Amino acid sequence: MTGNHTESEIDSQPELWRRAARDGAGEVAAALPRPGERVAVIGCGTSWFIAQSYAALREGAGLGETDAFAASEFPSGRRYDRVLALSRSGTTTEVLEVLDRTDLPTVAITADPSTPVMTAADEVIVLDYADERSVVQTRFATSQLVLLRAHLGENLDAAIADAERALAEPLPEAALTAEQFTFLGRGWTVGLAHEAALKMREAATAWTESYPAMEYRHGPIAITGPGRVAWMFGESPSGLTDQVAGVGGTMITSALDPLADLVRVHRLALHLARQAGYDPDTPRNLTRSVILG
Repeated sequence: MTGNHTESEIDSQPELWRRAARDGAGEVAAALPRPGERVAVIGCGTSWFIAQSYAALREGAGLGETDAFAASEFPSGRRYDRVLALSRSGTTTEVLEVLDRTDLPTVAITADPSTPVMTAADEVIVLDYADERSVVQTRFATSQLVLLRAHLGENLDAAIADAERALAEPLPEAALTAEQFTFLGRGWTVGLAHEAALKMREAATAWTESYPAMEYRHGPIAITGPGRVAWMFGESPSGLTDQVAGVGGTMITSALDPLADLVRVHRLALHLARQAGYDPDTPRNLTRSVILG
């Protein structure tokens, strides 16, 4: 039981976010989508969920229609002005296949400049400073989204300060002993909810689900009860906290920037993994990249 790489990578996020925010507002991001372009964002696993968050933020900012796809589900024949591919490893088969077959302009964000994505995409942004030794993604994914948010014109100073608080404050007591977690989001935080659930499954093999917050009432709330947590990224819909309490569950909310709140989930996943005797650096059944034969 170690998780030492995962722990150091989680702790490094505020400093890396500062650099990513500078990059997102600087020349390194010149290859990213321009205002008004119709954009498709692709990725697998964590990268797909980050794609969902970015797509919602970009479209919500009025910068152009933006769709997010699991790379394996990218619709061939649909026209876009640009395809943005997200891949920490730069070797993921489904992402490379899309880049190889499309005739659309492409740009990729990766952590490794020695991988096939460097030639598969027309332009590449390398965040090698945010690469990870752990199989479970934490800091690369969040630094990537910070870069993208900065490119959209956001000031990330408050989010970075919130990330520092997320690392310092005690974790919610109810989460430390819960038997089940449901992560919820609205708009751009739906992707964060899916990513939080994935982190808990990958690192701690925890029983987790994730939904848009308003959809939670349409069936999934049936799972909620004593010893079970609903964790909301961002502002909770009116009445939902009372509904969760009414069926015996616990609602966890935070005033932190939602991306900083994800850092709390990183810490929780690490804690629960160690408690169960798992090593989140090398979780079972997982590798750094899925390469299909």
